[in-house]
Amino acid sequence: MVAFNITKNYNKIYQYSACRFMTVILKKIRDYLRLIKFSHSIFALPFAFTSALIAADGIPSRYQILWITVAMVGGRSGAMGMNRIIDRRIDALNPRTENREIPKGVVKTQEALIFTVIAFGLLLFAAYKLNPLCLRISPLFVLVLLIYSYTKRFTWLCHIILGIALALAPLGAWIAVRGEFDFNILPLCLAVMFWVAGFDALYGLQDMDFDKRHGIYSIPSIFGVKVSLWTARIFHIITIGLLLSLIPLFNLSSIYLLGVIIASGLLLYEHAMVKSTDLSKLNIAFFNMNGYISITVFVFTLFNYLIPH
Repeated sequence: MVAFNITKNYNKIYQYSACRFMTVILKKIRDYLRLIKFSHSIFALPFAFTSALIAADGIPSRYQILWITVAMVGGRSGAMGMNRIIDRRIDALNPRTENREIPKGVVKTQEALIFTVIAFGLLLFAAYKLNPLCLRISPLFVLVLLIYSYTKRFTWLCHIILGIALALAPLGAWIAVRGEFDFNILPLCLAVMFWVAGFDALYGLQDMDFDKRHGIYSIPSIFGVKVSLWTARIFHIITIGLLLSLIPLFNLSSIYLLGVIIASGLLLYEHAMVKSTDLSKLNIAFFNMNGYISITVFVFTLFNYLIPH
């Protein structure tokens, strides 16, 4: 009986310890996902898959889809991790960002650095698994992702640099499928670049006053609200034009055209929500609308290849 009670108590302690361990692990995973804003992957990932569909002229192989996804997650996670490390002192001063994981001490800088190195390692390994050209250009991709974090310290063109960083997603996906570069994919890459630069210029309105006080460069801090709004509008008009240019380039159908029309409507609604006299809906415009836009373009590109025409 004594032995039975000891065994029973031991099992309870073991179960409690295992439960406690899992709770700690899950919390740490949530902390890292919040650190890198994992939910924001919805911005670039659909455009990578859009590019992969066009490159394959249909559905890419499961092998390609797997390693494109791994490369995207690794690259974006590494870029966001490094961004948080580089900006940790600025984030600590900004009331909007002071509760981010590194300034708050939830994730230590050294931990974030290890996470970032692993994430970029994942990108490089995925590039190796895809094809030789992907592997050769992957260090250049990593370099661009690292450079972005420093640009707001010396140029208001930081929004364009961020756009270039995310435009690497469709470029990388194209090379992953084709194994070679083709100038025809550049309109999609440029569309992503202008789309990102436009909504990032809007997003920067939140920190305009803080950026002015601390000498941080952005279109809002240098040129003000009205110029930022008009810059975003112009960039997004260019985005739509570039998306439309893909129709004759790749013989895309009216199904794709419908997707671009819907995406245009979403962009129009996004800009209607953000006014120079009212920035209260900025977060909704940024998070919701841009997620819907990238998914819309991907879904209708997918339908273009699934539905006979």
